[in-house]
Amino acid sequence: MKTPKRIEPLVQDGLVDEVICSLKSGKEASVYVVVSRGETCCAKVYKEANKRSFKQAALYQEGRKVRNSRQARAMEKGSRYGRKEQEEAWQNAEVTALYRLQAAGVRVPNPYGFYDGVLLMEMVTDADGEPAPRLNDITDMPVEQARDFHTRMIREIVRMLCAGIVHGDLSEYNVLVDAQGPVVIDLPQAVDAAGNNSARMMLERDVANMAAYFGRYAPELKNTQYGEEIWKLFEAGLLTPDIELSGKVARNEAAIDVNGVLREITDVLAEEQARRRAALDESIEPAPGYV
Repeated sequence: MKTPKRIEPLVQDGLVDEVICSLKSGKEASVYVVVSRGETCCAKVYKEANKRSFKQAALYQEGRKVRNSRQARAMEKGSRYGRKEQEEAWQNAEVTALYRLQAAGVRVPNPYGFYDGVLLMEMVTDADGEPAPRLNDITDMPVEQARDFHTRMIREIVRMLCAGIVHGDLSEYNVLVDAQGPVVIDLPQAVDAAGNNSARMMLERDVANMAAYFGRYAPELKNTQYGEEIWKLFEAGLLTPDIELSGKVARNEAAIDVNGVLREITDVLAEEQARRRAALDESIEPAPGYV
Protein backbone atom coordinates (compact mmCIF):
# COMPACT_ATOMS: atom_id res chain seq x y z
CA MET A 1 0.00 0.00 0.00
CA LYS A 2 0.99 3.65 -0.32
CA THR A 3 3.15 4.82 2.56
CA PRO A 4 1.23 7.22 4.84
CA LYS A 5 2.78 10.69 4.94
CA ARG A 6 3.60 10.48 8.66
CA ILE A 7 5.54 7.22 8.16
CA GLU A 8 7.58 8.50 5.18
CA PRO A 9 10.34 9.99 7.40
CA LEU A 10 10.77 6.60 9.12
CA VAL A 11 11.16 4.92 5.71
CA GLN A 12 13.74 7.52 4.69
CA ASP A 13 15.68 6.95 7.92
CA GLY A 14 15.62 3.17 7.48
CA LEU A 15 13.41 2.54 10.52
CA VAL A 16 10.57 1.14 8.40
CA ASP A 17 11.23 -1.11 5.39
CA GLU A 18 7.67 -1.45 4.12
CA VAL A 19 4.06 -0.62 5.00
CA ILE A 20 1.99 -3.77 4.49
CA CYS A 21 -1.56 -2.69 5.33
CA SER A 22 -3.81 -0.60 7.56
CA LEU A 23 -4.81 -2.49 10.70
CA LYS A 24 -7.30 -0.12 12.33
CA SER A 25 -8.24 3.52 12.76
CA GLY A 26 -9.30 4.61 16.23
CA LYS A 27 -10.36 7.80 17.95
CA GLU A 28 -6.80 8.95 18.66
CA ALA A 29 -4.61 7.07 16.16
CA SER A 30 -4.33 4.88 13.08
CA VAL A 31 -2.39 1.62 13.24
CA TYR A 32 -0.51 0.05 10.33
CA VAL A 33 1.24 -3.29 9.89
CA VAL A 34 4.80 -2.56 8.82
CA VAL A 35 8.15 -4.28 8.41
CA SER A 36 10.89 -2.70 10.53
CA ARG A 37 14.43 -4.03 10.12
CA GLY A 38 13.08 -7.30 8.80
CA GLU A 39 10.48 -7.81 11.56
CA THR A 40 6.71 -7.43 11.19
CA CYS A 41 5.36 -4.98 13.76
CA CYS A 42 2.86 -2.16 14.19
CA ALA A 43 3.22 1.55 13.57
CA LYS A 44 0.77 3.64 15.57
CA VAL A 45 0.35 7.07 14.01
CA TYR A 46 -1.25 9.57 16.37
CA LYS A 47 -3.87 11.89 14.97
CA GLU A 48 -3.57 15.64 15.42
CA ALA A 49 -5.57 17.11 18.29
CA ASN A 50 -8.22 18.68 16.02
CA LYS A 51 -8.81 15.32 14.32
CA ARG A 52 -9.16 13.20 17.43
CA SER A 53 -12.57 12.28 18.76
CA PHE A 54 -11.33 11.49 22.27
CA LYS A 55 -13.31 13.62 24.73
CA GLN A 56 -12.35 15.34 28.00
CA ALA A 57 -8.60 15.13 27.37
CA ALA A 58 -7.97 17.69 30.14
CA LEU A 59 -9.46 15.27 32.68
CA TYR A 60 -6.76 12.74 31.84
CA GLN A 61 -3.88 15.22 31.71
CA GLU A 62 -4.25 16.32 35.33
CA GLY A 63 -1.20 15.35 37.36
CA ARG A 64 1.07 14.65 34.39
CA LYS A 65 4.58 15.95 34.86
CA VAL A 66 6.08 18.48 32.46
CA ARG A 67 9.74 19.18 31.76
CA ASN A 68 9.90 22.71 33.19
CA SER A 69 7.90 25.72 34.36
CA ARG A 70 8.08 27.38 30.93
CA GLN A 71 6.37 24.40 29.36
CA ALA A 72 3.73 24.36 32.10
CA ARG A 73 2.95 28.08 31.65
CA ALA A 74 2.72 27.73 27.87
CA MET A 75 0.37 24.78 28.15
CA GLU A 76 -1.79 26.68 30.62
CA LYS A 77 -1.99 29.74 28.34
CA GLY A 78 -2.78 27.62 25.28
CA SER A 79 -0.19 29.34 23.08
CA ARG A 80 0.96 27.69 19.86
CA TYR A 81 4.07 26.46 21.61
CA GLY A 82 1.96 25.32 24.54
CA ARG A 83 -0.41 23.36 22.30
CA LYS A 84 2.55 21.70 20.59
CA GLU A 85 4.05 20.73 23.93
CA GLN A 86 0.69 19.48 25.17
CA GLU A 87 0.30 17.34 22.07
CA GLU A 88 3.75 15.84 22.53
CA ALA A 89 2.99 15.15 26.19
CA TRP A 90 -0.24 13.38 25.20
CA GLN A 91 1.58 11.13 22.72
CA ASN A 92 4.55 10.47 25.00
CA ALA A 93 2.20 9.36 27.77
CA GLU A 94 1.50 6.06 26.02
CA VAL A 95 5.17 5.36 25.33
CA THR A 96 6.06 6.07 28.96
CA ALA A 97 3.18 3.92 30.21
CA LEU A 98 4.12 0.99 27.97
CA TYR A 99 7.70 0.88 29.22
CA ARG A 100 6.59 1.31 32.81
CA LEU A 101 3.90 -1.37 32.63
CA GLN A 102 6.12 -3.79 30.75
CA ALA A 103 8.66 -3.51 33.58
CA ALA A 104 5.85 -4.18 36.08
CA GLY A 105 4.87 -7.42 34.34
CA VAL A 106 1.64 -6.15 32.76
CA ARG A 107 0.76 -7.79 29.44
CA VAL A 108 1.13 -4.92 26.96
CA PRO A 109 2.69 -4.78 23.48
CA ASN A 110 6.48 -4.39 23.53
CA PRO A 111 7.40 -0.82 22.51
CA TYR A 112 10.27 -0.53 20.02
CA GLY A 113 10.60 3.25 19.75
CA PHE A 114 8.79 6.55 19.29
CA TYR A 115 9.67 8.79 16.35
CA ASP A 116 7.93 12.10 15.55
CA GLY A 117 4.44 11.01 16.52
CA VAL A 118 4.80 7.39 15.34
CA LEU A 119 5.08 4.55 17.86
CA LEU A 120 6.68 1.33 16.64
CA MET A 121 5.62 -1.64 18.74
CA GLU A 122 5.03 -5.37 18.77
CA MET A 123 2.19 -6.74 16.67
CA VAL A 124 0.11 -8.93 18.99
CA THR A 125 -0.96 -12.08 17.12
CA ASP A 126 -3.26 -15.04 17.63
CA ALA A 127 -2.27 -18.72 17.52
CA ASP A 128 -2.18 -18.61 13.70
CA GLY A 129 0.12 -15.59 13.53
CA GLU A 130 -2.67 -13.27 12.44
CA PRO A 131 -3.39 -9.93 14.18
CA ALA A 132 -5.04 -10.76 17.51
CA PRO A 133 -8.77 -9.98 17.82
CA ARG A 134 -10.16 -7.52 20.34
CA LEU A 135 -12.42 -8.82 23.09
CA ASN A 136 -15.26 -7.05 21.33
CA ASP A 137 -14.66 -9.22 18.25
CA ILE A 138 -15.30 -12.40 20.23
CA THR A 139 -18.99 -13.20 19.92
CA ASP A 140 -19.09 -16.32 22.08
CA MET A 141 -17.12 -17.38 25.13
CA PRO A 142 -17.46 -20.39 27.46
CA VAL A 143 -18.37 -19.50 31.03
CA GLU A 144 -15.11 -20.84 32.47
CA GLN A 145 -13.03 -18.88 29.97
CA ALA A 146 -14.96 -15.70 30.77
CA ARG A 147 -14.25 -16.18 34.48
CA ASP A 148 -10.58 -16.93 33.77
CA PHE A 149 -10.12 -13.90 31.51
CA HIS A 150 -11.92 -11.67 34.01
CA THR A 151 -9.59 -12.86 36.78
CA ARG A 152 -6.59 -12.13 34.55
CA MET A 153 -7.84 -8.65 33.69
CA ILE A 154 -8.40 -7.81 37.37
CA ARG A 155 -4.82 -8.94 37.99
CA GLU A 156 -3.57 -6.69 35.18
CA ILE A 157 -5.52 -3.73 36.59
CA VAL A 158 -3.96 -4.37 40.02
CA ARG A 159 -0.47 -4.57 38.52
CA MET A 160 -1.05 -1.32 36.65
CA LEU A 161 -2.17 0.40 39.84
CA CYS A 162 0.82 -0.98 41.76
CA ALA A 163 2.93 0.69 39.05
CA GLY A 164 1.07 3.94 39.74
CA ILE A 165 -1.03 3.89 36.56
CA VAL A 166 -4.76 3.73 35.82
CA HIS A 167 -5.70 2.90 32.23
CA GLY A 168 -8.67 5.28 32.30
CA ASP A 169 -10.44 4.00 29.17
CA LEU A 170 -10.35 0.23 29.58
CA SER A 171 -13.07 -1.74 27.81
CA GLU A 172 -13.52 -4.69 25.47
CA TYR A 173 -12.41 -2.42 22.62
CA ASN A 174 -8.84 -2.02 23.87
CA VAL A 175 -8.00 -5.51 25.07
CA LEU A 176 -6.52 -7.94 22.53
CA VAL A 177 -6.59 -11.72 22.94
CA ASP A 178 -3.48 -13.59 21.79
CA ALA A 179 -2.66 -17.28 22.19
CA GLN A 180 -1.91 -16.77 25.91
CA GLY A 181 -4.85 -14.53 26.80
CA PRO A 182 -5.70 -10.82 27.24
CA VAL A 183 -3.26 -8.03 26.29
CA VAL A 184 -3.93 -4.41 27.31
CA ILE A 185 -3.56 -1.76 24.57
CA ASP A 186 -4.29 1.95 23.91
CA LEU A 187 -2.77 3.94 26.76
CA PRO A 188 -2.41 7.61 25.68
CA GLN A 189 -5.01 8.61 28.27
CA ALA A 190 -3.38 6.63 31.13
CA VAL A 191 -3.36 8.66 34.35
CA ASP A 192 -1.10 8.92 37.36
CA ALA A 193 -2.94 7.20 40.20
CA ALA A 194 -1.55 9.52 42.87
CA GLY A 195 -1.67 12.77 40.91
CA ASN A 196 -5.10 12.72 39.28
CA ASN A 197 -8.18 13.49 41.38
CA SER A 198 -10.33 11.37 39.03
CA ALA A 199 -8.09 8.28 39.26
CA ARG A 200 -10.44 6.39 41.59
CA MET A 201 -13.45 7.06 39.39
CA MET A 202 -11.53 5.93 36.30
CA LEU A 203 -10.24 2.76 37.96
CA GLU A 204 -13.69 1.77 39.19
CA ARG A 205 -15.09 2.45 35.71
CA ASP A 206 -12.37 0.29 34.11
CA VAL A 207 -13.23 -2.54 36.49
CA ALA A 208 -16.96 -2.09 35.90
CA ASN A 209 -16.45 -2.27 32.13
CA MET A 210 -14.65 -5.59 32.50
CA ALA A 211 -17.40 -6.95 34.76
CA ALA A 212 -20.07 -5.84 32.29
CA TYR A 213 -18.35 -7.49 29.32
CA PHE A 214 -17.43 -10.81 30.94
CA GLY A 215 -20.76 -10.74 32.79
CA ARG A 216 -22.46 -11.41 29.46
CA TYR A 217 -21.10 -14.96 29.71
CA ALA A 218 -20.75 -15.33 33.50
CA PRO A 219 -23.58 -13.18 34.98
CA GLU A 220 -22.35 -13.43 38.58
CA LEU A 221 -19.39 -11.21 37.69
CA LYS A 222 -21.73 -8.23 37.34
CA ASN A 223 -22.29 -8.25 41.12
CA THR A 224 -18.62 -8.14 42.12
CA GLN A 225 -17.03 -5.10 43.79
CA TYR A 226 -13.40 -5.41 42.77
CA GLY A 227 -13.00 -1.73 41.88
CA GLU A 228 -13.87 -0.44 45.33
CA GLU A 229 -11.91 -3.23 47.02
CA ILE A 230 -8.78 -2.54 44.94
CA TRP A 231 -8.86 1.21 45.56
CA LYS A 232 -9.34 0.83 49.32
CA LEU A 233 -6.32 -1.46 49.50
CA PHE A 234 -4.32 0.99 47.37
CA GLU A 235 -5.20 3.94 49.62
CA ALA A 236 -4.25 1.91 52.68
CA GLY A 237 -0.88 0.98 51.15
CA LEU A 238 -1.80 -2.72 51.22
CA LEU A 239 -2.13 -3.41 47.49
CA THR A 240 0.45 -5.79 46.01
CA PRO A 241 0.63 -7.29 42.48
CA ASP A 242 -0.24 -10.81 43.68
CA ILE A 243 -2.78 -9.94 46.38
CA GLU A 244 -5.78 -12.23 46.76
CA LEU A 245 -9.05 -10.37 46.24
CA SER A 246 -12.59 -11.34 47.20
CA GLY A 247 -14.62 -9.01 44.99
CA LYS A 248 -16.59 -7.97 48.07
CA VAL A 249 -16.50 -4.90 50.30
CA ALA A 250 -17.64 -4.94 53.92
CA ARG A 251 -20.33 -2.39 54.68
CA ASN A 252 -20.88 -0.55 57.97
CA GLU A 253 -24.28 -1.80 59.02
CA ALA A 254 -24.44 0.22 62.27
CA ALA A 255 -27.78 1.96 62.69
CA ILE A 256 -27.74 5.72 62.19
CA ASP A 257 -29.15 7.82 65.05
CA VAL A 258 -31.38 10.03 62.89
CA ASN A 259 -32.86 11.89 65.88
CA GLY A 260 -29.39 12.60 67.22
CA VAL A 261 -28.28 14.02 63.88
CA LEU A 262 -31.38 16.23 63.73
CA ARG A 263 -30.72 17.49 67.28
CA GLU A 264 -27.16 18.45 66.32
CA ILE A 265 -28.41 20.33 63.26
CA THR A 266 -31.02 22.16 65.39
CA ASP A 267 -28.39 23.13 67.96
CA VAL A 268 -26.02 24.45 65.30
CA LEU A 269 -28.80 26.52 63.69
CA ALA A 270 -29.80 27.96 67.09
CA GLU A 271 -26.21 28.92 67.85
CA GLU A 272 -25.86 30.60 64.46
CA GLN A 273 -29.09 32.58 64.95
CA ALA A 274 -27.94 33.69 68.41
CA ARG A 275 -24.59 34.80 66.99
CA ARG A 276 -26.28 36.84 64.27
CA ARG A 277 -28.67 38.54 66.78
CA ALA A 278 -25.75 39.46 69.00
CA ALA A 279 -23.86 40.92 66.06
CA LEU A 280 -26.94 42.91 64.98
CA ASP A 281 -27.51 44.30 68.50
CA GLU A 282 -23.89 45.41 68.69
CA SER A 283 -24.07 47.17 65.33
CA ILE A 284 -27.12 49.30 66.29
CA GLU A 285 -25.99 50.26 69.82
CA PRO A 286 -26.47 54.09 70.21
CA ALA A 287 -23.34 56.19 70.14
CA PRO A 288 -22.31 58.04 73.41
CA GLY A 289 -24.16 61.34 73.95
CA TYR A 290 -27.36 60.31 72.22
CA VAL A 291 -28.90 58.37 75.07
